[in-house]
Parts: sequence; structure tokens; C-alpha cells
Amino acid sequence: MAAVAIEGVFDLTMDIIFLRDLRIETVIGIFDWERHIKQVVVLDLEMGADIRRAARSDSIEDTLDYKAVAKRLTAFVGDSRFQLVETLAERICELLLDEFHIPWVRLSVNKQGAVRGATDVGVVIERGQRQ
Repeated sequence: MAAVAIEGVFDLTMDIIFLRDLRIETVIGIFDWERHIKQVVVLDLEMGADIRRAARSDSIEDTLDYKAVAKRLTAFVGDSRFQLVETLAERICELLLDEFHIPWVRLSVNKQGAVRGATDVGVVIERGQRQ
């Protein structure tokens, strides 16, 4: 997805499809008690795409199907047993880049309530090439 100069104007073909506040129960944490319960993690995603073909065809086959992404992540995260949100975030990005063939992803993994006095805690990572 390259930028093309047309009379001094750049045509960037990187659109973003987003998915926010995806809540998934999983085993996550470093403490013994956390290894025996499921906790909710909240995912926010921005995924690079070129939506022009889908906009022309009006067909789901020509775009990144965010419902398919949500279903895959719900299954993957729900079955995982990572200790660190950093590891979970890295594995989610690897899955998205590999399985959905997207060029770039920005992911926030939020483990709400993990720190007393803080509403949210987690990581934000970007992987791939944002062009």
C-alpha cells in the first residue's frame, strides 16, 4: 500500500477498520490466585486496510470482516493462559497479521482493576507497516 503523489497530493491507501471495547474472559496474571480464575480483558483495535474495493462492490468479501476478527480473538484469548498482558498483546498482533493478512495493527489490551486506585491498566502496541 504505497503513497502515490498526484499533482503534489499524496493518496494514502491505508484506511483503518476499528473494533473497540471487545471484552473477553481469560486466565491472565502472575499471581497464584489469578491462575485459577478468569478475568476480563478489554481490547481496542485499529487495523490497516484499503476499503476502496469493498466500497465499490458493497461486498463483505472485499473487506476485513470485523465480526470474523472478533470471533477469532474471542476464541483465542478465551483459551489462552498468559501471565503478562504484554505476551497476550504480542500474540494477538501476530495472529491478526498472519491470519487476516493486514499490513498494520494498533492494539490496546486493558486489564481493568489490576491496580488499586487505577481504573485502567495495560499496554498499547503497534505491529506491521503503517504506510
